[in-house]
Amino acid sequence: MRDAFVGTMTDLLAEQPRTALVLADISALAFASAAHRHPDRVINVGIREQLLLGVAGGLALTGMRPVAHSYAPFLVERAYEQIKLDLDHQGVGAVLVGIGASYDRPESGRTHLSPADVALIDTLGGWTVHVPGHPDEVPRLLRALVARDDAAYLRLSTRTNDRPRFGDGSLEVVRDAGAGAPLLVAVGPLRDAAVAAVADLPVTVAWTHRPRPFDTVGLRALAGTEVILVEPYLAGTSSRVVADALADRPHRLLALGVGRADLRRYGSAEDHDRWHGLDETGIRRSVTGFLSTP
Repeated sequence: MRDAFVGTMTDLLAEQPRTALVLADISALAFASAAHRHPDRVINVGIREQLLLGVAGGLALTGMRPVAHSYAPFLVERAYEQIKLDLDHQGVGAVLVGIGASYDRPESGRTHLSPADVALIDTLGGWTVHVPGHPDEVPRLLRALVARDDAAYLRLSTRTNDRPRFGDGSLEVVRDAGAGAPLLVAVGPLRDAAVAAVADLPVTVAWTHRPRPFDTVGLRALAGTEVILVEPYLAGTSSRVVADALADRPHRLLALGVGRADLRRYGSAEDHDRWHGLDETGIRRSVTGFLSTP
């Protein structure tokens, strides 16, 4: 996904003079040729993530369309105050492109883990959040976001489904178990694991790459009594959205995602999937336990 972003962003800088890219050393080498061709629109502020967002806000105030890029913990967590003040409070938009996601690079330790990024963005108003499930989905999403003026977060990952899907962000049914069946909503790269986990269970699976704004109309059309969320970031991030959307209906909700406990481990991304119960086995264990509970 990171390679797809670099290639598409390089093309956008050549095609659209309104675009600008702001970096904080991360991926600077990958954009070296673009920086040589567009020195006034590829800006590397060094290891200063707060300045990264301040510059993006300033560019947006001049009418430019800035894209700010770094690892998710540096881009969203470290610079959250600047996102809040320099973009949100000023009423200007930018595209934030984060890599690393929840635990793509655990060998670098806790500094590079950011399961709370979407939850933090969710404290702000009017943001769109896109979590692609395959590298081929990235160019189309990035182009669409750059063409707009609002605030958006594009969350890239090394985790991927086998095949891309190119929906508009509405909930897409990828496995239909019939009317009244429990509904499992999988986000981004967790689609394949979720589908495999319930392969022999009477569970409908819907997928989205756009958790914000969440497709509440689609949710209401598909949801029965039981709803299961499978999200690749902090568990429960979308629980309030589901609860609000179904407030007038009796329902039960199981929210799966990255746990809140600090594991204090390195390991691999696959290890973290297992430790947080987000691999096929873990999802199945949680779903069967949930459905077997009155």
